[in-house]
Order: sequence, then C-alpha cells, then structure tokens
Amino acid sequence: MLDFAVTATGAGPARCGKLRLSHATIQTPAFMPCASQAVVRACPPHLVAEQGIEVMICNAYHLWQRPGSELVAQLGGLHRMMNWSGALMTDSGGFQAFSIAGNSGISEDGFTFRSHLTGEMLELSPERSVRLQNELGSDVAMVLDECVVYPAEEEYVAESVERTARWAQRCRQAHANCDQALFGIVQGGVYPHLRARSAQATVEIGFDGYAIGGLSVGESKAEMLEALAAAVPELPADAPRYVMGVGTPLDLVACVRLGVDVFDCVLPTRNARHGSLMTTQGPLKITRQEYRTDTEPVDAQCDCPTCRNYSRAYLHHLYRCGDAAAWQLGSLHNLRFYADLMVRLREAIVRDELDRLEASLSPWSARDMDGYEEGGDAQR
Repeated sequence: MLDFAVTATGAGPARCGKLRLSHATIQTPAFMPCASQAVVRACPPHLVAEQGIEVMICNAYHLWQRPGSELVAQLGGLHRMMNWSGALMTDSGGFQAFSIAGNSGISEDGFTFRSHLTGEMLELSPERSVRLQNELGSDVAMVLDECVVYPAEEEYVAESVERTARWAQRCRQAHANCDQALFGIVQGGVYPHLRARSAQATVEIGFDGYAIGGLSVGESKAEMLEALAAAVPELPADAPRYVMGVGTPLDLVACVRLGVDVFDCVLPTRNARHGSLMTTQGPLKITRQEYRTDTEPVDAQCDCPTCRNYSRAYLHHLYRCGDAAAWQLGSLHNLRFYADLMVRLREAIVRDELDRLEASLSPWSARDMDGYEEGGDAQR
C-alpha cells in the first residue's frame, strides 16, 4: 500500500510531500538511516525514533543470512520483531551480492556468490529477492538491480541497464504482498543518456515509486548531479523519488532542488563511530586533543540527549577509551542532526528559502570536510 501526495512546492522541482505506507505516514523530504541487520548500529529502534527519524532501511541479503527471512516472518515481520512503529524499506541485497560475486557471478538469472557468513554457494534471482522482502514484511521493497562499479565502460553499463530492466519486470511479476509497495531502480552509471533510458524503461514497467541507485560510488559531484538531472525528469511527478546512498548535507540540498523526496546513507552513523560529529558549524572530530577539556556540548543548538547531558570532554574520553557508549551517543546526535535538517529542508521549500539554507550549510563545503567520510550507494 502506498499513497503519495505533493503538499508544497518551491522554486523549480523542489517539493514537500506526504508518503502514506502500510505502517506509517512520513513527511518528505525524508532521510532513512541504514538498519541493514534490523538495527542502526549501537542504536535501539526506540532511541532512533526519539531523534525524529520516521523511516529506516533494512537489507534483504543480511536478514536472509541472519536470522533468516522465514524466521522474521514467523516473528510477525520486521516491524513486530524490531518493535518499530515507523516505516521500513528493504533493499534487495543486489549490491552485497555483486560486491561478493564480482562480474563472473552475474547472469540473466541473477547473482551467484558465497555467503560471507557460511561460505555456502548462494543464488539470488529477482524472484528470490522479492520473496525474501515479502517475508520480511517491509513497507517498501526494492527490485533486484546491478550497481555497476565506477568507472565502467559505457558498453557494459548499457548492457547492465537492459538487464536491470528485465530483472525489474520479473520482480514486478513475482511481487505478492499487497500490503507492500515495490520501487523500481534506475541505473546507468555516469552516462546521462543511459540514466534517462533506464528511467524510461523502469517507468514503462510501472512501480509504486522510483529509486535512483549507483551514485556516490566514486564519481565527481558534477557527474552525480548530471546523472540525477537526466533521470529525475523522466520519473512520474505523482510518485516518490528516492536517491540511494546520498549523502552530505549539501548533497541533500542539491538533490532536493532536483525534485528528490527520500534519501538513505550510512554517513551519519558510520562517521559517528569514527568520531566525526555533525554540527551547525560543520564536522567536529571529537577525538582531537583540543576537546579533552572542553565543557561545551557538541552543538549548543542541538537538543539531542547527547548534547543535553554530556560535554565534548566526556565524549572525547569515551571515544579515546573505546567505550561502546561513544558509538551510541555520537550516532544519536548525528541522527538528530539529519532529522532536524529534513525539517529545515521542508520549511525552506515552503518559504522558498533553499538558497538561505544552503548558505547556512557552507561549513560543510569540501574545503571544511577534513576527517569527514562520505557515504555512497556502495554502502548498501
């Protein structure tokens, strides 16, 4: 089940929306943290919800391998198992299969590869990927796709686009959960004409929403935005648009300007585990010696539990001694930053103030990103 309505528009294609799914309704633009194994690392679901996060994305491959999609179904599905009342999307597992299998493990039938846990030889076809996601019971499932490496020859990317479209058709036919929406995925590398072709082919099949994958995998920002600019206009205006694996605060503003509604990325939580915390003044590397005696909160403008209760000095200590609490406190802070950024984006669209918001994020420009790691669709 899916119902999407545009509730406000700004200058150009930027828009706000309301996305109603089986378990929850979310406001867009929306950011999804990655809960690949049914948990955001170090952060129980109830704490994630308390930071203002309305939707997360889990991974079908990881949950197929552990604890098993059939067991998740027996437990009542992902929402019940996780005790999560928000929305959930699942990725198809295609990138994990591809990264393990390599080119030699890809055929018309899907991926052939060895489990990273058991070494068992596995086959992941479009039909199996959809069946796994049906069993997991997410609100939104993704078709099986091939995320090509960067750089890749145009001839190979063109072949991959056609194969991904054929897989998408098979996923559409195999999808059997009427309570679960199904998104198609646009590929095409950094070739704008292939991005447009992939979008057209995916729309011809017809899906509840449309994802754009294979970005932020090593290409330049200009290449990423050019690929997006070629794909988004080919997608229906009345369907949600989701960019996979993107990105930094400025990336999100750029994508919203092009008409994108939903994002996911490992960036805020992975960087938190590495001691890079997000503030209105740019990234803060909490392990630096200058914070050893700093009694200020991470960000005076943030009301997350980390900033309300603990100083930079205490967090510096936790990170330096390697305590697991550092991961949790840092991750919760970064998740709140992203949740607040989504609120600011929606307000900026309504008020036609995206330029002002972008200017306020200038500390996140490339020259100020020392020690900050980006995400990417490769992290799916």
